[in-house]
Amino acid sequence: MSSLINAISWVLTLSLSLLFLSFYMCILKGEIWGWTLFYASVSSLAFGSAYYHLKPDDNRIVWDTLPILIAYSSLFSSFLVERAGERVGLSCLVLLLFISVFSVAYARVFNDLRLCLTFQLIPCLVIPVMTVLLPPKYTHSRFWLLATAAHAVSKIEGLADSKIYNFNGYTISGHSLGHLCSALAMVLLTVMLLYRSIRFPR
Repeated sequence: MSSLINAISWVLTLSLSLLFLSFYMCILKGEIWGWTLFYASVSSLAFGSAYYHLKPDDNRIVWDTLPILIAYSSLFSSFLVERAGERVGLSCLVLLLFISVFSVAYARVFNDLRLCLTFQLIPCLVIPVMTVLLPPKYTHSRFWLLATAAHAVSKIEGLADSKIYNFNGYTISGHSLGHLCSALAMVLLTVMLLYRSIRFPR
């Protein structure tokens, strides 16, 4: 059951990624890099995660972790382009991609995932704060908060994996529910992109 849920959730995100590619031309120039990289990394994650879960080990986890960190980097960069400007957002994209690769390399060499896990918490903490402090350029900006909330819930479910699994009578694990919440975050972001419009020129 858990494997089926994982497969369904990532097939869903892959389908949404392909759908997005037909709409990305409507995004302003500075955001194209971030959003295209975000959806490309999520699409690759569908395959990387499946590859890892078929036979979990230290060698395969790289293909599951690196696309996740790249997705976070590009997503946060796109958010910064919208809120703080193109130069800030694209500069941060380069820095965040470097940190992503370094975090995965550190985890592989020292068998320590704390840096990767800390990096994944950045969107949960920073995006809500910046959403309040910096005015949005587009409508539907509340979807940033909704997607962040879904992401935060997915992390909580992952941490409470075994407890959730025991609580519901071994029907579905917290890890699988986390995948579904991650897919929900993708849905929310895609809806935001499809329906938003410019509120005022920056």
